[in-house]
Amino acid sequence: MPYRPGLAGLSEGTRGVLPSQMLSEALEAGWVDAGTEAVPPGNIQPASLDLRLGPRAYRVRCSFLPGDKPVEDKLKELVVDELDLRQDGAVLETGRPYLVPLAESLRLPVFVRGKANPKSSTGRLDVFTRLVTDRSFRFDEVAPGYEGPLWVEVVPLSFAVRAREGLSLNQLRLMIGQARLDDGELRYLHENETPLLYLDGRPARSEELATSDGLFLSVDLRGAPGESVGYTAREHTFALDMAKPGEHPVEGYWERALPEDEGRIVLAPERFYLLLSREAVCVPPTLACEMTAYDPTSGELRAHYAGFFDPGFGYDPSGKLRGSRAALEVRAHDVPFMIEHGQRVCRLTFERMVCPPAKLYGTGIGSSYQGQEGTLGKHFRKGR
Repeated sequence: MPYRPGLAGLSEGTRGVLPSQMLSEALEAGWVDAGTEAVPPGNIQPASLDLRLGPRAYRVRCSFLPGDKPVEDKLKELVVDELDLRQDGAVLETGRPYLVPLAESLRLPVFVRGKANPKSSTGRLDVFTRLVTDRSFRFDEVAPGYEGPLWVEVVPLSFAVRAREGLSLNQLRLMIGQARLDDGELRYLHENETPLLYLDGRPARSEELATSDGLFLSVDLRGAPGESVGYTAREHTFALDMAKPGEHPVEGYWERALPEDEGRIVLAPERFYLLLSREAVCVPPTLACEMTAYDPTSGELRAHYAGFFDPGFGYDPSGKLRGSRAALEVRAHDVPFMIEHGQRVCRLTFERMVCPPAKLYGTGIGSSYQGQEGTLGKHFRKGR
């Protein structure tokens, strides 16, 4: 049984991401105040906590950062409308920013900080989210020792969505110190301990790893003529209910993305595409992973909104599962942009865990995307 220290063993000298059992303790200790309703056990992930929408949302004139003020003070100047998210919820329209108070608030020790990202299912719907905290000049970053409320900015980009109180659109990691692995450590780990990337069912060879402050992933555009390699979002669809997984017809929201004969796709400006990585990713229990939202060296496109990969993603100690491919959420900006099979489009960074989590990502805890070979999120009907 691996050593799993509790919160009492943490200090400024600790380095790493807090695992699931410590997140449970953080709730009990008041580091995270869950309000009047207890956090559902399923919201505690191996290395992150799913945050819940509160009972109301504010449509605002524009996105903003609070700077040196509380969020609520800045919000008063920008509110256009207030929406009730209780019971049946409310429809959030495309292209409009909304700010939602979250059910959770924080009271962190001075040596603990946080980082947030959209949940994978949120990113696959092209719903853009960013965490906002009081007196902050950065989105998705929680300063060490932060005490105060949490807010989430929500901007549906492709589909209008129905949102409800209690729904989780983003997630929070708590961490101490700087625990990111450098490129040399990543290569050593991949070659000597646990492969981090697989290609065609085998560990990627050293020369196949592209590193620059992390591991690069490339896009898979292999496909016979007429064979889909992913999807692109339809325009002018009906609203999608985010509280109803598995109930939406694929054809009502998506068109198939077909490559040209040379294994390439020309992305139409500002349209949203769901593709798959060529490599399969493996995150061992001792590490947490994040995919960067944008890499300017990749060209005029943004790749991937949902950034967290929990310990256990693509991991199988028996060796039967050799990684899981990553969904790539891609949008070209301003001009048509061509991507080709094997082109590198995004990057993974890895951080050490304080200790292995009590539970790992996978079907055992209801994870939706272990071993995935498709790109669509859990909201759509299977096989259609």
